[in-house]
Amino acid sequence: MKLHQLAIATVAASLLGGCAVVASPTTGALYTKVQGPITTGTGTTSAKSGQACATNILGLIATGDASVDAAKKAGGISTVASVDHDSMSILGLYATFCTVVKGN
Repeated sequence: MKLHQLAIATVAASLLGGCAVVASPTTGALYTKVQGPITTGTGTTSAKSGQACATNILGLIATGDASVDAAKKAGGISTVASVDHDSMSILGLYATFCTVVKGN
């Protein structure tokens, strides 16, 4: 009987290992909402801002384009001043990672 319970616990633990997580300088077990820097570019001013996001559901489905190019296109930016990120996760069930580009 104990072997059966151990097998069930092992399967459950492996299934829960695929939770929705995002890159973040710090992560909360229940809720995460943080922003942070990625890099600076060649521009010195940032009159425009563009954002591109990717979404993760249950660690099973991940969609979106959080690339710098997608964020530049969304903001109509040609010269990048800075690139930041915005991460959010709720209970490891739903998560988003957004790239935020500022420039002109």
